Amino acid sequence: MASTTTLKLSDELKVRIASAAQQSGKTAHAFMVEALELQTELAERRSAFVADALLAREEVARYGLVVDADEVFDYLKARADRKAARKPDPSAI
Repeated sequence: MASTTTLKLSDELKVRIASAAQQSGKTAHAFMVEALELQTELAERRSAFVADALLAREEVARYGLVVDADEVFDYLKARADRKAARKPDPSAI
């Protein structure tokens, strides 16, 4: 069941939303709900990205192993071109 939330919007923003919603063939309500869903998903994905980055940093600190980015890119390009390629070896920092 959906609950009601009240948003206080400036008159200018209300006009902009109404115009954008009309151009996209949606009601202002549907437009705002979609915008909130997209921004929420973006915030969740950003948070997950940061958590993954922090975990990777901890793993590097713990194990001290890294892979040279140029070697990774060369490996991926060779694989994309369906060429034989040796996986880059992690090295200690």
